[in-house]
Amino acid sequence: MFRCGIAYPRCRWILPLLLLFAIIFDIIAIAAQSGWVEDEDAKSHYASMWKQCRGRNENWDCKTLMDNSWAQAVAALMIIGLLFLIVAFIVSIIAMCSISIPLLLFTAALLILVAVLQVIALIIYPVKFNEMIFEGHYYYTWAYGFGWGATIICIGCAILFCCLPRYEDELRDDAKVKYLYTSS
Repeated sequence: MFRCGIAYPRCRWILPLLLLFAIIFDIIAIAAQSGWVEDEDAKSHYASMWKQCRGRNENWDCKTLMDNSWAQAVAALMIIGLLFLIVAFIVSIIAMCSISIPLLLFTAALLILVAVLQVIALIIYPVKFNEMIFEGHYYYTWAYGFGWGATIICIGCAILFCCLPRYEDELRDDAKVKYLYTSS
């Protein structure tokens, strides 16, 4: 006999684990020194969230981007988003331990706030960077991609945290198991 079902009490820890990955992705994006942007031709110019460098081999001339208000705004939005994400992670663990519907919805609201802050930051950066630099073509690197990855994980987890109150009995293991397929 073949029976298949979803074990909600065991699977409920996947969401906090995804939030932990989002935290790690955000830390990588914020702390990356190798750059968010680099030129395509000679690899002679790159910029991270904090600074931009020009040169070749060992001769790099680095200047801070923190003199620009847009770079300060990007850094502030990313760091505030990371702090809210850490709070959402802690609240999600508490919510999953006690299966508290208000805490699940509060976590979803925090994740929506994180996503909004980080989307704004991740859009401001390329627009203002391209206004500042006029020559050549530039590629956005893996560090910038980690920022988007964390944001996408936050959006997905926010949707799932909004859906979880419908499955309160399953999460508490009070509901009868629903099998996807049963043979006669």
